[in-house]
Amino acid sequence: MASSSNTTTASYPPLPPLPSYELKPLPDLLPFISDFWLSIILPHVAYWVVSGIFHLIDTYDLFPQYRLHTPEEISQRNLASRWEVARDVVLEQILQVATGAFLNLTEAKQMTGSEGYDVAVWARRIRIAQRALPNMLGLVGLNARGLSEKVALGGYPLLAGALAGGDYPFLTTELVVEGGKKAVMETVPAFAVWEVVLAKLMYWVVVPGFQMWVAVAVMDTWQYFWHRAMHVNKWMYTNWHARHHRLYVPYAYGALYNHPVEGFVMDTLGAGIGYKLSFMTNRMGMLFFVTSMMKTVDDHCGYKLPWDPLQHITSNNAAYHDIHHQSWGIKSNFSQPFFTIWDRWLGTKWEGDVQLKYERTRANAAAKDEKKRLVTGKERNGSVTVNGKVKAK
Repeated sequence: MASSSNTTTASYPPLPPLPSYELKPLPDLLPFISDFWLSIILPHVAYWVVSGIFHLIDTYDLFPQYRLHTPEEISQRNLASRWEVARDVVLEQILQVATGAFLNLTEAKQMTGSEGYDVAVWARRIRIAQRALPNMLGLVGLNARGLSEKVALGGYPLLAGALAGGDYPFLTTELVVEGGKKAVMETVPAFAVWEVVLAKLMYWVVVPGFQMWVAVAVMDTWQYFWHRAMHVNKWMYTNWHARHHRLYVPYAYGALYNHPVEGFVMDTLGAGIGYKLSFMTNRMGMLFFVTSMMKTVDDHCGYKLPWDPLQHITSNNAAYHDIHHQSWGIKSNFSQPFFTIWDRWLGTKWEGDVQLKYERTRANAAAKDEKKRLVTGKERNGSVTVNGKVKAK
């Protein structure tokens, strides 16, 4: 059969071989506790450690200049006692421990040993991607082969190889190959240093970063629409979400003060679904859950701290979420815990100055506190006020 003279078949240089590997179970992160239990307990340890720090700041009034609310507001405006809040938080955390155990039981044991192989797979992908470069240069009228030769003569062989479509004939290595009764050395293609560095960046940074972004995006989306639904639907608000809003003045360890159903549906399920859909490893899941927990606590801390890194990741921070806890802002700022994109896209972000509103609530709380102290003082002195006149008891 005659072949057409116009038909050409691209011939690419052979790819570097992939290394062999042997899988083995990943050792536990800490010697005194298994990763199974560490991943379950660590988020709650982070919750109480961060909450404890803010509780100390609050109790000793260490940074009054950064308070969103005064101590008088906390004692006057909140409708739940500290004991009620702590009790319900512990209940929700018990549910989260059970859910965390279930998630862990559905995961295969994390293995190690294939990292070098996985990096080499990415390096191969980078090498294969270079094959498109000559055609791309041809689209703008450049001769890739000729350009590659000129660059090589100029003393840039790696750049020349990339321009030639990933052709690096000078990059080789010796590989031990089992042949018959004895092993023999064979010369095989090797990766360029820049390909390995880029492959490691993809494997260790870009892919995990993308997985983290997916998990955060899923959780934020889940929480926004459930949170908004609980404000739109009167039954869900009255029976579930109203409990959380008994804290008009949020504080750190009240972050998970919720009705158990709300806590499970909105918080626990949202994080769990984000973890599963992102295909994270167990170790990455630890980072995701701990970060999410710390961010949730920080968003309810009641302080606008300029040196708090969690308040500068995005514009969704304690000051942003606190608006939602006020009677005048309760129909806005539903986004939590990371980004504000859904509020911005769907028009539920609070717009306008809040300084005067906060000053008014502080002033009202101070006036009530002063009035209470005057009444208490008079009662202790053995007198009461009747029609504006002080009389002895």
